[in-house]
Formats: sequence, C-alpha cells, structure tokens
Amino acid sequence: MNIDQLAKVTHAEVSAHQKSETEILTLCYDSRQATHLPNELFVALKGATQDGHDYIPELLRKGSKFFLVEKDIPVASGGTFIKVKSCLLALQQIASYKRNQFEGCVIGITGSNGKTIVKEWLTSVLTTSHTVLASPKSFNSQLGVPLSVWPISNKYDLAIFEAGISKPNEMEPLQEILSPDIGIFTNIGPAHEENFINLEQKVKEKLKLFKRAKTLIYYKDDQLISTLIDKHFKGDKIGWSRKSNGSIFVQKASNRLTIKWGDKAHYFNTSFEDEASIQNLTHVIVCSLFLGIEDNSVQERIDRIKPVNMRLELKRGIEGNFVIDDTYNNDLAGLNKALNFMEQQRSHEQKTLILSDFIQSKVTLEDFAKLNDLLISKGVDQLIGVGPQLSEASACFTIKSRFFESTEALINSDILDQLNNQLVLIKGSRKFALERVSLLLTEKVHKTRLEVNLDAVRHNLHFYKSLLKSSTKVMAVIKAMAYGSGSTEIAKLLEYNKIDYLAVAYADEGVALRKDGIDTPIMVMNPSEDDVYAMARNNLEPEVHGVSQLKHYYNAFKSLGRTLPVHLVINTGMNRLGFNESQIKQLKEVLSLMPDLEVKSIFSHLAASDEAEHEGFSLTQIESFKQIATDITSILAKQPLLHILNSGGITRFAEHQLDMVRLGIGLHGVEVNERLQSQLMRPAQLKTVISQIREVKAGESIGYGRKGKAVQDMTIAVMAIGYADGYLRVFGNGNAYVSINQQKVKTIGNVCMDMTMIDITGLSVKEGDEVTVFGNSPTVSELARWANTIPYEILTNVSGRVQRVFYAE
Repeated sequence: MNIDQLAKVTHAEVSAHQKSETEILTLCYDSRQATHLPNELFVALKGATQDGHDYIPELLRKGSKFFLVEKDIPVASGGTFIKVKSCLLALQQIASYKRNQFEGCVIGITGSNGKTIVKEWLTSVLTTSHTVLASPKSFNSQLGVPLSVWPISNKYDLAIFEAGISKPNEMEPLQEILSPDIGIFTNIGPAHEENFINLEQKVKEKLKLFKRAKTLIYYKDDQLISTLIDKHFKGDKIGWSRKSNGSIFVQKASNRLTIKWGDKAHYFNTSFEDEASIQNLTHVIVCSLFLGIEDNSVQERIDRIKPVNMRLELKRGIEGNFVIDDTYNNDLAGLNKALNFMEQQRSHEQKTLILSDFIQSKVTLEDFAKLNDLLISKGVDQLIGVGPQLSEASACFTIKSRFFESTEALINSDILDQLNNQLVLIKGSRKFALERVSLLLTEKVHKTRLEVNLDAVRHNLHFYKSLLKSSTKVMAVIKAMAYGSGSTEIAKLLEYNKIDYLAVAYADEGVALRKDGIDTPIMVMNPSEDDVYAMARNNLEPEVHGVSQLKHYYNAFKSLGRTLPVHLVINTGMNRLGFNESQIKQLKEVLSLMPDLEVKSIFSHLAASDEAEHEGFSLTQIESFKQIATDITSILAKQPLLHILNSGGITRFAEHQLDMVRLGIGLHGVEVNERLQSQLMRPAQLKTVISQIREVKAGESIGYGRKGKAVQDMTIAVMAIGYADGYLRVFGNGNAYVSINQQKVKTIGNVCMDMTMIDITGLSVKEGDEVTVFGNSPTVSELARWANTIPYEILTNVSGRVQRVFYAE
C-alpha cells in the first residue's frame, strides 16, 4: 500500500506529505525493532506504560521516514505523518482492506486452547499443495491479527489465521479483518473465564468470528459447542464425532486414527496419545481432507509433525557460542521476530544467521534483496543459507554468505567448526531438520534444565512499573545469578527494557556483566576493599556502609584519576550493613572533605515489608530514613536518589516510593505479600525427565536408608534430579509432588544426590516424559512452604550444573 491508500483507508490527515507514491512494505510498532529502511511505517501505539510517540524524535534521527500517529507532530521534524484517531483501529482498517483484496481462501481458527498448534500443523500439511500465509506464532489478539494479515497478497492462495479474545465484544473487529471462508472451532475451556458470565456466552462470542464463513469444522461431541453451532451458524457444518452421531466418525486405536466420512474410510498413523493432541490432529486432518488433500500427502506431513515449540530458545553453545533455536518453521514474518530477539542479546559482537529456504512462501529475488538489507540493519555479520531457493538467490546478498543445497551438506562442511564466540540464530522450516545443527552447536548438559521465560520477566517488570509514578526510577537486583535464573541474560533483557540501575552482591558479578556488554549503571551491594581497582576499571559503583571504607575507596579512585560514585546505605532497623543514626554526624564531616565525591544514592533496607504484623515497624523505618537522608543531602551539592522500597514494599507502601525502588524477587513472579500474585507471571520452570520406570513388590524398600516402603505392589519412576541440582532432601518421602502430563506425582524414599524416586502407580507415565519440578504446578512458593523456607532460597539453590534455557514466546 502507498501513503495515499493508507490515508484513504484510515480516514487520516497527512502532514509533510512529499511522496504519495511511496509503498509501505513493513510495519514496526516497537522503536527498538525499527530497521529505519525507507519503506517502513512506524505505528505509534499507546500502551499501559509507554507511548510510541515518545520515541519518534529518536527514530527520525536514525532515519525513519513514515509514521502512523494520533498526535500532531511538528512538520519541521522531517518525517511524513499519517494522523488517525486510533493507531490500533487504523491497523485493523488497513488489515481489513488488504484482506478484502485477497482472492484466495482464508481459514480462521478460534477456541480456548490449541489454536496455534492447529494452525501450525495445518500449515505444515497444506504447504504440500498450496502457497500458504500463516500468522506467526500466537499472533491472535487485537494487535496480533492485523499484523498477521499485513503481508497478505495474491501471491498466496491460502491464508490461515487464529483469533483469540479475553472478554466480550472483542471478536467483532477480528471478524471484520479476517472474514474467514472456513472456520475451525478447537474447543472451549476456562481460559479468561473471569470475563464471561458463563461458557455459553464465551462460545457465542467466539462464534462471531464465523459470521460470514461458508464452512465450520468442530468437535460434535462437545454438547455446548455443538448446540450453539446448530443454533447460530448458518453455513455448512462439519462436525466430527467419536460416538457415530455425526457425518464423520473418528476412532483411535493403538497408533491408528480412523476417520469414516460418509461411505469412505481414511486411515492415519500417529504416535500421539494425549487427548488434546488427538483432537488437534483430527481438526487438521478433517480440514485437509475437506480441501481435497490426498491421504498419503496428509500422512507424509503428519509423520513430520512434532509438538509445536512456541518459543525462541537461547542456549549456551560450544566454543563460546550462544545459540538461538527457532527450528520449527520459517517465514518472513517469523524471521523478523527472531531477528528482533537476536538483536536484544548483546553478549557477542559477531552474529551469524543459519537460515533455510522459505518453503511456505513464494519469495522473489526482490524479497531476497530486501532480506539482505534487513539482515544488515539487524547487525547480522554472516548468513549461512540452506536450500536450493537461497542458493539460487546468492547474488542478492552483499553480507558475508555461504550457501548449501541441504542440511547434510552444511553438517559435512567445515563452516560449523569455524563458529566461535558468536551469537548464532538458527531459523528453518521443519523439512530441513535444522535441529540437527542446533544439537551440534549446543553445549551438552544433563537433562535437568531451568527454563526462563523472558516474556514473563518483562511482564513482571512492567506490572511493577505500573504501580509507580512515571518519574520513579527502578533498580533491578540481580545478585546470585539473578536469583538463580542467570545474571547476564536477565540483565540484557532489563537493559533492553530501559532499566535505570542494576544491583549485584559482589564486584566480580558486576565485572562479568561488563564483559558481557552490559552498560547500565551497576551498584555493588557488598564490595570488598580488595575489589576497588576492578570496580574503578569497570565503572562499578560501590555501596558504602562505613567511614573507613569510604576513605579507602575515595583514595583508591583518586589515585586512578577517577571520581568515586557511591551509594550510602543507612541502617534503620535491619541491623545488617549501614550507617547508624549516631554515625551520621561523622559521615557528614568526612563527606564535606570530599567535594568531588559523587553520592549516587542514599538508601536503606526494610526488614519485614512482606509481613502485615510488622507494618508499623516498616513505616517507622521509612520515616527514620527520610529524616536521615534529608540531613545528609543538606550538605551535598547534588541531590542523590533516595530509595528504600523492595518488591514487597512497592506493593505495600507505594506512597513512599521516593526517587527509586529496588525490584528483585518480584521480577521472578513472587509477590511476597500475596495480594497481587495473580497479576504476575512465573518465569522460571525447573524441569527434568524420567530416566527409568520399575516395578516394586509389596514389602520392598526404596532408596537410601530404606526410607521408602512399598505397602503394596507399585510402580515407581526415577527422575534425573537430586540434591546436587538443588532439589532439597526435605522434599523426599512424599513431602513434595511434581507434575507429569498434568498429573500430580509424589516423591517416595530419600532424595539422592542426582536422582529422586516418585510413585507413579496407576498413572500414565513413560520413560523420557518431562517432569515439572516447579513452575505453575507446583509453584516455587509451594516448594518453599514444604521446606519451611522462602522462595528466594528455592530459586537460588538451583545448581550451576543445571542448564539454563532462556526463551521468548
């Protein structure tokens, strides 16, 4: 679309309009992900905590030209501005216009669960016979849907989109955008149920997506869905059933799925056993058969289907590399998201992209030339292309490149051995099986892993920011490997999200962050006098709690020709580190002799911010701190930042946020006051696998000390985690449970150093199954209660030998 068309479709005013014929090829709604290419439109969305308009001056300086805005922007600034009443509404209008120009078939998917899986699997099957556009990942919201539709054009003959809602009246605008020809209703469940009167209202709202659809595929045995579809949907109904009450009868026996449609039977092999996967797979097969795909083609694609990995994973690699694994599918929209994720990681200067052909899209040489520009704008140093499509387009790439006809050719070459100290993004279609490359490049560790959802950390950060004034700064406390999660990776995320300060316990933690490219100011909370020169060289700012310590640091920094930046800690009742009130007079005298000293902040620690019974004591601490801080600042030339609130203090005493707050455990999804826990996400999940399953006869013992007893014949499993990994011995003997396939499974016998036994009698569990040790069920807080400790200890106790995997949805 060109500027004139955009303005017409959105009923916009255009200022500084000089190039009406300019075609807009890409959209950007996050200033950090802007490419500043000449055909990019920046959409200035307003969020709960940020306003896109605030980033326009910086974008203009970097070369961005076109902006969709809601406010008047001075014409003299040099950009072209398309002013609308609502940027989100304008995006939806643009998407609706583009969808109406599309001559192919649109498949729309909704339901409570399984939307993304059905979309991904169906896309995989249909690419055998169609050129398919599919929404990236789980882009199904009021913003995600129009962004998904933006690339649509008649070079595709089929498009598959999902639509999700969380409350009434949200589906109408999505229906106007997608207007699907074929619909798939996956299922109905409790997600977002708090916003609906009942499930019936929820189904009715979701059915609005299919207002103009000609055909609707659904599970007829769900009585509520079936009844409401019969009542409200006027098109052709394709309901499949396991009870012979529909035109399509589905039967699952062993590894065979039989679908009897009219007088014809179709047979498919599948390794899936769980109910959710069987339902999702049946939706895919029924839709494929409806579109005329041959059974053997469907089976061929089913054989390649694996559980959908809905995330970008960051793993520690061999030879100093880090690997971003995104090897499920490949399209231009998904690649852009992966490149944005790559751009956020600043641990390595050198960046390599391993990329397969785009088998789901018709990609032209012009597209590859634009891709080359995109890779340059994202700081990619080297492209390794896999597949004949990329090989034939090699002349379109000016960046350092090598191309291989197949994954086997890449693996057999020497190029993977040459990758060291790089950030490597692997992005490929399932056909190319680039996960083999990921395995070669990834550090080998045992199967227990701590998975950290970076999106959840970001969500928690913005939640706490929403409780603060816009002027209040935030210091993120990431000591002890960011509470066990991994300091560098969390620090990169926080820095990317404009955190004001980082805090670590010891100087070596700060030095490591500096070596990994972190530039954000860092406070060292427990520095040693031996670390003073390391702190000076690495621009670290020590916390100071004594006069002699202050003098030592001041003289050492001065000998290096540097100004000492300090954070003064005041003891107001914690009785740990800090200046007592009786020492403030002496402190002021020393400070008056150091006119070039820079006091960055003055702060104190609340001793019991998470306990209501000590609220009066906390308030006394706060008032005492304010008086002492005011006394100190009276002799300073520059006003330092004042801070006393930690995570618990932010939610309990927000009116005393002062100039800055310190956010620690809250980032990790633990609201210590438990009043706002439902507003947080839990980023960390500790997972392991079942190593072996064994039968134990009645009367036999289990584990060290023979503490486990089989009172009857039983089945136990051994999971690959023990106290050396941080799973405490107190969790043994039935004092804790883990989750396997959504089943709660209790421990039995003592926890060993590397293994723990669990009782799986009568449950559906097999060797190799994934075990959740903590996450959403059980939670870190539950483990803390079972161990009579606090969540901090559970998180920080996870051993360094446990692999950390960082991912974004």
